[in-house]
Amino acid sequence: MNDTIADYVVVGTGSAGAVLAARLSERSGTSVIALEAGPEDKNQAVHIPAAFSKLFQTDLDWNYLTTPQPELGDRQIFWPRGKMLGGSSSMNAMMWVRGFAADYDAWARAAGDGWSFANMVEYFRRIESVEDAAEPDEGRSGPLRISHQRSARRWTEDFLAAAEHAGFKRERANLPEPEGFSQTMVCQRRGARWSTADAYLKPARSRSNLTVLTGAQATRVLFDGTRAVGVEYLAGGTTHTVRARAEVVLCGGAINSPQLLQLSGIGDQEELRRHGIPVVHHLPEVGRNLTDHLISLLGFAVDGDTLFAAEKPTELLNYLLRRQGMLTSNVGEAYGFVRSRPELELPDLEIIFGPAPFYDEGIGVPPGHGIALGPILLQPHSRGTITLASADPTAKPLIDPRYLSDPEGADRAALLAGLRIAHRIVTAAPLGARIGHFLQPKREQPTIEETLADALTWHSHTLYHPTSTCRMGTDPAAVVTPDLKVRGVAGLRVADASVMPTIIRGHTHAPSVVIGEKAADLLR
Repeated sequence: MNDTIADYVVVGTGSAGAVLAARLSERSGTSVIALEAGPEDKNQAVHIPAAFSKLFQTDLDWNYLTTPQPELGDRQIFWPRGKMLGGSSSMNAMMWVRGFAADYDAWARAAGDGWSFANMVEYFRRIESVEDAAEPDEGRSGPLRISHQRSARRWTEDFLAAAEHAGFKRERANLPEPEGFSQTMVCQRRGARWSTADAYLKPARSRSNLTVLTGAQATRVLFDGTRAVGVEYLAGGTTHTVRARAEVVLCGGAINSPQLLQLSGIGDQEELRRHGIPVVHHLPEVGRNLTDHLISLLGFAVDGDTLFAAEKPTELLNYLLRRQGMLTSNVGEAYGFVRSRPELELPDLEIIFGPAPFYDEGIGVPPGHGIALGPILLQPHSRGTITLASADPTAKPLIDPRYLSDPEGADRAALLAGLRIAHRIVTAAPLGARIGHFLQPKREQPTIEETLADALTWHSHTLYHPTSTCRMGTDPAAVVTPDLKVRGVAGLRVADASVMPTIIRGHTHAPSVVIGEKAADLLR
C-alpha cells in the first residue's frame, strides 16, 4: 500500500505519547499520526478504578516477565504494561505523586536547567486541575483531573493514624519536600479513571490533522542514511509504513522505546550484529540503566470493609449510580515517605497502604478480607537492562532489572529497614488491635525478622515504574540530548519515562505526563 505521510509520527499513546500527539496537533497546519499497538480503551475495567488488576494478563496488557532474579528466589517478576489508548495510564493505580523537587534538580544537573524543579513545576500547574478540593492551587484548569479519594476505607484512616502513633507526621500530598504520610491524590474525574487518553487524546481526535491508528505495532524506525524518515508497523497481519516530514518521536516507555531503537539499528553494535540487525548508529547505553521501584508487601487478615467485597452487586450499583463506594478506590489509598537510616538527607523509602488483599503480584486469588502495606525502594543502586531476545519485532525483549544486585547490599538493607517500619506502623494503634494473622507471607517464621526476610525474597515485585533506559544527559554517553534528540541520528526523539536520568522518589505517571508536555514545547 502507499505510504501515509504526516509531519510528526508519535509511537505510543501512553502517559507521555497521548499528551505529545494532542499538543502537536493544536497547530492546525501540523499533521500528526499516532501509532498505538493496542486497541481502543473501551473495556469497562479500564474506567472503573478498583478494577485495574482485572486488566493484567489480558489483551490490554503487554504481559511481560523479567528474567529470573537471583536475589528474589530466582523468580520471574510479572511486569504489566498498558497496551491500549492511554497506555499504562489506562491500567495504573492512578496515583498522582509529583515526587521530590530535589530529584528534578538532579535531572537538571544531568541534562541542563530546563529540567529543574523550578521549570517542571510550571508544567504541573499547566497539567493539574484539582477536583472537589480546597487545595492551594485550586482554580487551575489543566486537562488532568486530580481528585481526593471519594470513598476511602476506614482502614486507610486507621493506617494514617497508626503512622502518626509510630512517630511519623501527616501532611498534604505533593509538597516539594515530602516528609510524612498522605491520603493519595488520584487521576479521576467523578470517581472514574481519567487517563491521558481521556484528558488529551479524545478531545483532540476531532481534529482533521490528527490520526490515531490502533492495533498498529511499530516494528522499526525507517532511515534515509542516519535520518529517521518514518516508521514501519504491523496492523491486521500486514506491514505498513508511515512517513514523517519532520520527526519521529518514540513514546513507548522504558521497555518498548529501547527495544524499538535496537530493532532499528541503534544500540550496542555487538548486540545488534549478534541478531543480524544492520547498525545505523553505535549507542551502547540504549537499554541500559534500567531502574525500577521494587515493593515488598505484607498482608494481614482483617474482619471486613476491604476491597475484597468490591465486586458485590451493591457496590457496582453504588458506583454506576453515584460514582461512590469501593469501586472508586485506586487500591493504594495512602502512602508516606520515610528514611531507612536517620542520617539520610532525604527519604529513600515510601510506605504504601491498600485496604485490599492485593497479594501475589496482583494476580493471585485473595483468601478473604485483608489489607496490604509495605516499603517501596525509591532510589535503588541496582541497574538492569532491556535487550533483544531476537530480531523478531513481535518477540518480547529480555527484561533484567537485576533487583538487589548492588555489590554493597544497600538496596536489600534499605528494603528490610522499610519492612521493619511497615510492621511497626501496622502494629501501632489503632491498627494493631484490629489485624489478624499474616496473609502474606502465608506462613510466619519463628521470628518477625525471619518473616520479613521471607517477604522480601518471595513477595517483592515491581511497582510498575521502569525508567532510564534511554536516559538523557549532556554527557556523550547519554542516549538522548537534553532536547530529547537521539544521539548520532537526525529526525528522531524519545519522550517517555525512559529518558529520565534518574528515577523519581514517588510515582512515574506524573513526571511522564510532564515529559510529554515539555517534549511538545521542544518540538514546537
